[in-house]
Amino acid sequence: MNPRLIEFALRKQRLQINAERQRDNMVRHLEGVESILDTVDEVRDGVGWARKQAPILSGAALLLIATRPRQAWRLAKRVGIAWLMYRRMQGGSGARVSLLALPLARRLLERMLRSFAGSRA
Repeated sequence: MNPRLIEFALRKQRLQINAERQRDNMVRHLEGVESILDTVDEVRDGVGWARKQAPILSGAALLLIATRPRQAWRLAKRVGIAWLMYRRMQGGSGARVSLLALPLARRLLERMLRSFAGSRA
């Protein structure tokens, strides 16, 4: 047999063994990432569900605001902060605009709550 063909066959075999070892290493390193990707998929599915259920969720939010305004305000602040963090991670310029709009939104909500509390009394 031609020595050059034998050399190519041995080189091919070494490359195949090396590729198998690299695949095993990659799978071992990606095991931790798989759980993170599963979580991301669950969050994405939850957001899709929330988009489909928007009218029901809006009604629940209005009910919460009407029955428990303080808790609704606390929840709104937390959601606002989460939104700002999300925008900042995305690198969008909307994060700076949102920071400016936050005090205005706060004043508007406080006025609405005061007028709501005044009408209940």
